Amino acid sequence: MSVKSLDDLFLHTLQDIYYAEKTITKALPKMSKKVTSTDVKKAFDSHLEETKGQIERLEAVFKSLGQKPKAEKCPAIEGIVSEAEELMDEIEDAETLDAALIAAAQAVEHYEMTRYGTLVSWAETLGHTEAITLLGETLKQEKAADAKLTKIAESKVNKKAVA
Repeated sequence: MSVKSLDDLFLHTLQDIYYAEKTITKALPKMSKKVTSTDVKKAFDSHLEETKGQIERLEAVFKSLGQKPKAEKCPAIEGIVSEAEELMDEIEDAETLDAALIAAAQAVEHYEMTRYGTLVSWAETLGHTEAITLLGETLKQEKAADAKLTKIAESKVNKKAVA
């Protein structure tokens, strides 16, 4: 896609995060199966359901722009997911793996927060009112997921990984 304007960049970034969310729906179940912490498993499973709703909101944003949903390959999310897969293969200690997968999930959350934050800002600039609301809701969910993972890591998982 040739990017010649902020509108083009907005659409390109929307396609990027659409690809990322679809990739995440494939990675989260694998991560959930590998963790031993029930809190982490619940967080991953819960966020998988949220992610499905986020995909639906992205599709609504595309529709509001008169566009068909389209995914643009996202090397950043592929790298983060690839790193998580490597960790799952390399780490034998269950508690350490739980800590590592929380960190990997937070890397995903941080990537998503930057994308959604940017998209909300651009939607405001471009006057895409419906997109502001839809993308803003997802941004709140991503921040909440990150905070939940931080709480689980700091209150339980990281301590168990040290023991």
